[in-house]
Amino acid sequence: MRHRFIPDLTEDQIAAIQLEGLVWTVNHAFGGSPFYRSRLEAMGIAPGDIASLDDIRKLPFTTADDLKDGYPMPLLSVPERDVVRIHGSSGTTGKRKILAYTQSDIDLWKDMFARCFELAGLTREDRVQICVGYGLWTAGAGFQLGCERFGAMALPVGPGLLEIQLQMLTDLKSTCLCSTASMALLMGEEVHKQGLAERLALKRAIFGAETHTPKMRRQFEQSLGLEHSFDIIGMTELYGPGTGLECEAHEGIHYWADLFILEILDPETLAPVAPGEVGEMVVTSLRKEASPLIRYRTRDLTRLIPGPCPCGVSMPRIDRIMGRSDDMFIFRGVNIYPGQIGSVLEGFPELSAEYQISLTRREGLDHMAVRVERTPDASADNDERLARAVANDIRKHILVRSEVSILGPGELPRSFAKTKRVQDERGED
Repeated sequence: MRHRFIPDLTEDQIAAIQLEGLVWTVNHAFGGSPFYRSRLEAMGIAPGDIASLDDIRKLPFTTADDLKDGYPMPLLSVPERDVVRIHGSSGTTGKRKILAYTQSDIDLWKDMFARCFELAGLTREDRVQICVGYGLWTAGAGFQLGCERFGAMALPVGPGLLEIQLQMLTDLKSTCLCSTASMALLMGEEVHKQGLAERLALKRAIFGAETHTPKMRRQFEQSLGLEHSFDIIGMTELYGPGTGLECEAHEGIHYWADLFILEILDPETLAPVAPGEVGEMVVTSLRKEASPLIRYRTRDLTRLIPGPCPCGVSMPRIDRIMGRSDDMFIFRGVNIYPGQIGSVLEGFPELSAEYQISLTRREGLDHMAVRVERTPDASADNDERLARAVANDIRKHILVRSEVSILGPGELPRSFAKTKRVQDERGED
């Protein structure tokens, strides 16, 4: 089957493209980024040292801490006048990871995302309801750019707004839903409650940004009457969502190996794992201009799936993202580190450093509760106001809602080992 956007490449052709892109990226970053030049020179590496794909192992790793330390525009490898947009995501402290884009980066992202819609079996007759966040996040912009590049009709509703979502589904007859798995589950339950199933034209859903269980997926597929649903991957550091998607065979996620190199490494030793074994996904961009990535440690855990896919698409595959190699958790599509909550609490002298985060799922929607102790000299009379103020600051800095409660000194459990800050009770399948 011929595709408009997905290239049909052999392994040798992909390898040749990757080597050319790797050489270009190292030269481009060395010449344009003081950060990369310093890092490469410190390891005694010059651009001319990259002559084969195996030479990628000579290159240094890039981490989220590098993006934090280089705030506000880390890794910048072009003059600022060439930057046409920035997007951001959560970082390991209150500061975000801000990534810059040239027009070429945006155009490439559009084409990359259009591949996802094509792989999901959409046509230009489809109506795509986009239920993910817009603004600083990459999600909404990416889904809309890709949809318009592909040529389908975009319905940019954004997250939440359940009544408007249902109105668009029934009145505009959306055929494809783009959301988190939690949002799809919640909408499916509401469709069932209101008896709207017969009024829907939905056939497919593209979901991502959070882990999900097979049971959760089956539930929203059934309640929304879907023929297929597709897991999508992506991150702000590598353009945004759209770096890979499941096909109709549902035997792994195809990723765009002509646009980035994907390594699976042991997160402790940083050596390659055996084929098919789980490890940390490390990515190197091949054509990214404004903020190129060289061996960026995503902390995502997955594995390469060997062999050809029954769908016939030649792009290689990985398994779904199985978790993180660090302590990050995903709440309503937002990447959050416990330390971000701790940073917010530092602004309240009445509160101690002891806190705990509880994640639960009720009626298909994730909820976050934050329990934090008062200092011994703080009065309990102020608890209600303090809880509201903390919740407001979490909303302001991390862009999520939480239920905050203030406890007395010593009420949270203690540990002589590492304190377990996050209690995730959202359930396993």
